[in-house]
Amino acid sequence: MPELRKDPVANRWVIISSERAQRPHSFVPQKPEKKHTTFCPFDYGNEHITPNEIFAIRPYGSPKGSPNWTLRVVPNKFPALRIEGDLNKEGEGLYDKMNGIGAHEVIIETPNHDETLSTMSRDRFKDVLFAYRERMIDLKRDVRFRYVLVFKNHGEQAGASLSHSHSQLIALPIVPKRVLEELENCSRYFNFKERCLICDIVRQEIQQGARIVAENTDFIAFCPYAPRFPFEVWLLPKYHQSAYDDIKDDKLENLSIIFQNVLQKIDSVLEEPDYNFVLHTVPFTDIHNNYYHWHFEIIPKLTKVAGFEWGSGFYINPTPPEEAAKYLREI
Repeated sequence: MPELRKDPVANRWVIISSERAQRPHSFVPQKPEKKHTTFCPFDYGNEHITPNEIFAIRPYGSPKGSPNWTLRVVPNKFPALRIEGDLNKEGEGLYDKMNGIGAHEVIIETPNHDETLSTMSRDRFKDVLFAYRERMIDLKRDVRFRYVLVFKNHGEQAGASLSHSHSQLIALPIVPKRVLEELENCSRYFNFKERCLICDIVRQEIQQGARIVAENTDFIAFCPYAPRFPFEVWLLPKYHQSAYDDIKDDKLENLSIIFQNVLQKIDSVLEEPDYNFVLHTVPFTDIHNNYYHWHFEIIPKLTKVAGFEWGSGFYINPTPPEEAAKYLREI
């Protein structure tokens, strides 16, 4: 019997269609053999092709812009928003508009074209998470921005235009709708119960155990109770923290361990699928609060969003999260 389940964080209903239940191998597509035969601007030695770097991790004393790096952050050559100018908010009849002001940056995670977050060293993975934090802290200083969205498109089906491992961030003058919905629902819960909703979810997931994928001292990864997509995983701190950029260096170590472990599990169970992940954190105007909890949402690209989903706002998921978590946990 199918189930309707409600996500309390996003206040969103999903359909868990157990009659369509699918095992991991049912999702594995036929993939062409990976070949790197074309020029890639992110490869080691092509630093002159990209815009000037904003941030990099390289040996001390190594000149800026030189090939001696392990991670680089550069402006997107084709940005969704541009950093120059003023917002100039105005109305046009009943419509509102402003200039497309923001920052669009690319985190080039490795100089090695064939390396991924799953295969790089643990220290290098930690550097990626460190770069997210450092760029968010820097962009906070720009009073035009209210939010930074960090995301990764891995693979063509996930929207990646280049196969070289990279993630992106976009600084926005507004807070994204999906984040606002989460903030409002979590705030409402806190006002009623005087507890953080996501902290309560973490406690319940630990107690029940059925949807846990991995955990360590500081972090937990689980398939959410009402996932939009098969094998969707949320990754978040066990302790309360509303702003990702508040994370300390010693916590980044444990975050890199569990994050890479989860991606390796997904690669193993689903045979290296394309995937997206996104970081949800608090807006710059509300950096320390008691009701919201930053988290990563990891979504393997296994199904397509079609007419029913677009028209209704519901999602149909053929794999119950308890089954997905069991497959991932046991790898």
